Amino acid sequence: MRIAITILFVFSVCTAWILGEDDSQVRKSQTIIRTEVAIVNVIFTAKDRRGRHVEGLTADDFLLYEDGVPQKIEYFSEPDKKSKGNNTPLTIVFLIDTSASVKDKLKYEKATAAEFFRTILRPNKDLAAIIQFDSDVNLVQDFTQSPDDLLNALDTLTIGSSTALYDAIYLASEEKLKQEIGRRIIVVITDGEDMSSKVRKEEAIEAAQRRDVMIYGIGVRGTGYGTNFGVLREFAEDTGGMFFSPRAGLKEIREAFNAIGDELQEQYSLAYRSSNILRDGTYRSIDLRCKKGGVRIRARKGYYAPKANPKDTW
Repeated sequence: MRIAITILFVFSVCTAWILGEDDSQVRKSQTIIRTEVAIVNVIFTAKDRRGRHVEGLTADDFLLYEDGVPQKIEYFSEPDKKSKGNNTPLTIVFLIDTSASVKDKLKYEKATAAEFFRTILRPNKDLAAIIQFDSDVNLVQDFTQSPDDLLNALDTLTIGSSTALYDAIYLASEEKLKQEIGRRIIVVITDGEDMSSKVRKEEAIEAAQRRDVMIYGIGVRGTGYGTNFGVLREFAEDTGGMFFSPRAGLKEIREAFNAIGDELQEQYSLAYRSSNILRDGTYRSIDLRCKKGGVRIRARKGYYAPKANPKDTW
């Protein structure tokens, strides 16, 4: 099981405001440190002009700004080759579109997702869950470390009707990932054409940002149906993830999953104490720059500050 040992080593994906959470959802073996200190954590990748991962960077190689104000990087972690990537645990929710518009691609989605889980999940460290969405959003497999459980769940997927993409993103962020630790990841495979959600796209994006979720989107095109890959790209860019638009074949979808797996193993982590101590619930921009020429940084664009509890006294 995974352990959060002290605040100095908390590197949850993006922002972690350690203000005390509901222990009922926390694994029994974890130790939770409660404090009023606001630690902002950022997960990011660094690549050269050819798209290759840049190794060996340190905190001194970066400039960090929040709303244009320089911030001091206090904690920094680079990918660990010995542990197959970043030491911070992965908590992944896999959202799979089972609407009628992508029914001819479902067999490819199942096969490539199965390979992804076998490759990416590290024993006693990472967790994954599966949610299918069509006109409804349903949990198919709750968080588990077992690839076999996930593969068995994939075999139970059946085709539904329309697509509730925004609802799926919102519920995965607010209901499944809210209490989880580590790098919170959503991998979604869909044609992007939302037809039946109750929440708006903007609400779904905000939910992901508030819960420090990175979204990786794989766009698939069903025969005779439209697509909206632009919304998948927007989800990815606003949360620091990536968007892939493969052709509809097994080979191309597999390559997209492989690229996501490589990405997750190449991530850096840093953390800082925000100079803005207001707990006003506002959105704050993050601008991370590398001092070295030719290094391109991809991280989420910002985070939401917590809102003060009316019962708090300062």
